[in-house]
Amino acid sequence: MSDLQSLTAIPQASPEFKSGFVAIVGRPNVGKSTLMNQLIGQKIAITSPVAQTTRNRLRGILTTPTAQMIFVDTPGIHKPHHQLGEILVKNARMAIHAVDVVLFVVDCSAPLGGGDRFIAQLLTQTNTPVILGLNKLDLQRKTTERALTLDQTYKTLAKTHHWPVCKFSALTTAKLNSLQRQLIQHLAPGPYYYPPDLVTDQPERFIMGELIREQILLQTRQEVPHSVAIVIDRVDESPKITRILATIHVERGSQKQILIGKKGQMLKAIGTEARHQIQKLIAGKVYLELFVKVQPKWRQSRMHLAELGYQVESN
Repeated sequence: MSDLQSLTAIPQASPEFKSGFVAIVGRPNVGKSTLMNQLIGQKIAITSPVAQTTRNRLRGILTTPTAQMIFVDTPGIHKPHHQLGEILVKNARMAIHAVDVVLFVVDCSAPLGGGDRFIAQLLTQTNTPVILGLNKLDLQRKTTERALTLDQTYKTLAKTHHWPVCKFSALTTAKLNSLQRQLIQHLAPGPYYYPPDLVTDQPERFIMGELIREQILLQTRQEVPHSVAIVIDRVDESPKITRILATIHVERGSQKQILIGKKGQMLKAIGTEARHQIQKLIAGKVYLELFVKVQPKWRQSRMHLAELGYQVESN
């Protein structure tokens, strides 16, 4: 299995080469993870129709002939309702102050909301340059009066704070080249932080767990929302196949029943789809075995959160 942590050398950057860290922030479900996946050209962040999918400050790396951008995909900033939510929002806020550029992503097919205004106010407390990204251009199929009104509302917000604006579609990749150029303009000359062929600094085990969690969100939707954590217990590699054992942690017995499903059909469906995604990740054959374990109130317990890999990150 090829490790995502490439061992190729880090080259010497030319004086004109630019580099830096870009935080992608916004309300839950505005398309931040889809955007990062499209920008780096490979799926490393999970996506689903369910809000608050992202839990970690996942880094995606895009290297071009003239620049290297390290994208930090942050959890959607929202009002936390449990210990896990507080950790996620705190990590997102910390990312804003620890990067070179902030890309504030909004859904331009929907009206400006209180959540957007809250984040905008939050961004006024940093000296980091901000670009307002109007995502979901594809949902504004025609230049209607409503679309023009929505755009103007967001542009007024940007003008108030002297933020440049870029409109695009993360789903169809329309105008992403323009966004990329605008981001590079805000970076200063700098070194290569990572080898040019690396797309993430996260280990493969982490990505495997995220791909399993993505299938749980897609297959069960609102029935088992975010009370799910994945632990990769074991990875055995051989030339012909990679065997993976993973445990799905939930908070209640009823959630375990939903995940297993009638005669084990739900767990089988989750495992089958997750296996297909992991095979794409490692470019090899995979055997995946899933177990479900009840861990009551793990999102409320700092000890359980730490055991499952969730903690306040340092800059």
